[in-house]
Amino acid sequence: MIIGVVSDTHSLLRPEVLPLLHGSDHILHLGDVGDPEILGTLARIAPVTAVRGNIDTHGPCAQLPETEAVTMAGHDLYLLHDLSRLDLDPAAAGFAAVLYGHSHKPEVHWRKDVLYMNPGSCGPRRFQLPISYGRITLHENGQLEAEILQLPIG
Repeated sequence: MIIGVVSDTHSLLRPEVLPLLHGSDHILHLGDVGDPEILGTLARIAPVTAVRGNIDTHGPCAQLPETEAVTMAGHDLYLLHDLSRLDLDPAAAGFAAVLYGHSHKPEVHWRKDVLYMNPGSCGPRRFQLPISYGRITLHENGQLEAEILQLPIG
């Protein structure tokens, strides 16, 4: 199973990311959506699960949950926007991954056998950070593979 992971679009869904998400079985948006049309555009590629970010204060995006737990291919994934607001022990709760955004800094690391991933931002550029998104592959043997991919933007 292939999961596309995006965050911090801030009302800008760059067209370069759309063909890169094709082939995803599911897309996760980790907050700061901005424009609800973004979720509709992503849903034309694959089913979407999204959480609310700190800019999602009005309209339909304000109705998104602050956190979400989803199970995909037998893996429990925990979604939130700001990692500093994590209020549980993911390993003790049985989560395979914690997926978050907010900082616009792409990163992947493991702690206590739990994957932590921030896909970065595929919206407006912030500082000198790359424009990026993430991909998680859930293998049949139970392994998770996570990667950060930069968009082909100059």
